[in-house]
Amino acid sequence: MGATAGAVWGRAEQQDFRSRVRGTLLGVAVGDAFGAPVDGLDLDGIREEHGAEGLTDLAPAYGRRGAVTHLTQLSLFSVDGLIRAQVRRDTGAWHPPTDLHRAYRRWAATQRDWGPDLRRKDDGWLAHEEWLYVRRDAPKALLLGLGDETMGTPEAPKNPGERGAEAAARSAPFGLLVGWEPQLVAQLAVECAAQTHGHPTGYLAAGAYAVIVHGLARGESLDAAVQRALALLVARPGHPPVTEALQHALGAVRQGLPTPARVTELIGEGTAEGLVAASVYCALVGEDVRHGLRLAVNHDGPSAATGALTGGLLGALHGETALPPAWLAELEGRATLLELADDFAMEMTQGPALHGPAGSSPGWLARYPRA
Repeated sequence: MGATAGAVWGRAEQQDFRSRVRGTLLGVAVGDAFGAPVDGLDLDGIREEHGAEGLTDLAPAYGRRGAVTHLTQLSLFSVDGLIRAQVRRDTGAWHPPTDLHRAYRRWAATQRDWGPDLRRKDDGWLAHEEWLYVRRDAPKALLLGLGDETMGTPEAPKNPGERGAEAAARSAPFGLLVGWEPQLVAQLAVECAAQTHGHPTGYLAAGAYAVIVHGLARGESLDAAVQRALALLVARPGHPPVTEALQHALGAVRQGLPTPARVTELIGEGTAEGLVAASVYCALVGEDVRHGLRLAVNHDGPSAATGALTGGLLGALHGETALPPAWLAELEGRATLLELADDFAMEMTQGPALHGPAGSSPGWLARYPRA
């Protein structure tokens, strides 16, 4: 497993990559924040509360407009773990799933502790962000899966019956490893998903979603990225529910104008493969980002997760400037999201200048300790 470095990164390529990284992380967060106020409501309930067209603008959740859920929190720690893995590679220790597990354990501490413990220097800067120490309805599977130091693996997963979409919804950052081969991106996403979601549907949907984001971040069309994910899934045991759901999403595009009923049908039981399929559909048929996100949250299924998954796809596809600026202006944690996105882009394009045998930036290693 390796990252792209060196001469392939001209200025235009770096700027495009950074825009897609920012777009992906902000897209996940804005989709999450858009869906959060109606998460748990069916379409009738959404319309009763927000009018016949359903939810069309940010609404209050957790006491404010633009609030994000545990889905965005964990996506941030996915990025943190990926940067830390690259930095630790200098030590000869190279096992990214372990670094991601440590990052997710730092998130789990935010759900237990009152606030940052500044004495823990090895936590790095993200775990010292006070706004992350809020509980946003994280399901039991996440808290149990990350509740001790034992790391789940595909061979010995945590929560082997868990099919929810939370692991997929934190997997967009894996797709931003544009210098990796798609099968390695899929494998990393699968291994990290199994730390909390041990059913094959749960972790294979996460792998498929990461590969789709990976294709978009490399400049492919959404349809081509989905086809690549389908080709990679076929070799994996337990793939049929995920491949069938994605094929169903592609077929639904040709079945007339998009409706909430069609999105609800794709979501099915609300498990990971249905939500990933619905997000692909919403991103494919949306007239623009705002329309795609409206489709992603106005239905009978889980709105925050579908919004986050759709937002990640649209952000990777179009970059940050396509996201609704009025929504970004109210987005909780936007400064942190942008800072982390820019750090990730800098690490992936200029890592050797930040740390390595020739010398390391003390400031960078304080932000992303090797420990």
